[in-house]
Amino acid sequence: MINKKLNILVTNDDGYNAKGINVLAEIMSRFGNVTVIAPKYHQSGMGMAVSIGIKKLAYKDLGEIHGCHWSYLDSTPASCVKFGVNFMDPLPDVVISGINHGANTTTAACYSGTLGAAAEAALNGLPSIGVSIDSIHPDADFTNVVKYFPAIFEDLMERSKKAPYGIYYNVNFPVTPTVKGIRTGHMGVGRWVKEFTDWNPDLYRKRGYTAEMFGITLPPEEEGEQYFMMIGSYEDSPNNTPGADHLLVKDGYIAVTAHNIVTSDPAETAAMKEDKELNKDF
Repeated sequence: MINKKLNILVTNDDGYNAKGINVLAEIMSRFGNVTVIAPKYHQSGMGMAVSIGIKKLAYKDLGEIHGCHWSYLDSTPASCVKFGVNFMDPLPDVVISGINHGANTTTAACYSGTLGAAAEAALNGLPSIGVSIDSIHPDADFTNVVKYFPAIFEDLMERSKKAPYGIYYNVNFPVTPTVKGIRTGHMGVGRWVKEFTDWNPDLYRKRGYTAEMFGITLPPEEEGEQYFMMIGSYEDSPNNTPGADHLLVKDGYIAVTAHNIVTSDPAETAAMKEDKELNKDF
């Protein structure tokens, strides 16, 4: 059990107005002082992208809301974490990102802005957890997250004390009313196919998303241009093994996966060291 009040930084990739981050801030407030620094607009698919270059980054302090200190930054999730690391004093004890509207399992973990924020925290040596639910509905039911995440958080905080540099955790909840349990998983295998389709914003409006939610102003069309949008469908791999995160969630389990920002592969690195052509003097 956590026996001290923590300084907690909460962020997400759905924007500060999303239901998920409001629920998460309320959950985390029982563990200490919560500071929310979230993107002004929806930032899905941004991974660890950061806002560098000549760009005005709008920040707004929104004050105290339900016992948590809220603000937004017109930037990416990873940049929100960087902002917290630069300006919070003392530094946060932990960074929690979410609750994401939509699962961040299998290949989605590579693109996720939710996990990009957690990875940025890990890069700075901070414990971090990404939290998601397998529903993209803006008014998703987070009852099971409220019920089960506090205990998961306490366990992962204890594990983080002994975890090697670079570890961050990924927790995915099924959308079923009753969950079967919790399982340690690993990143599943799959890919997105037929990702580009003719421009049709109604496809996103049906899912509850608009260009305004992303902070996007559509540019004027130029003669000769064709217009596409990325939406696609997911294709599972036959090479998945038991414990793949997306299969656990599909089967009604909460999946907890450990990721690492250190992306060099130990097994292949060891094998390459035996390759004389890759290890010789000139």
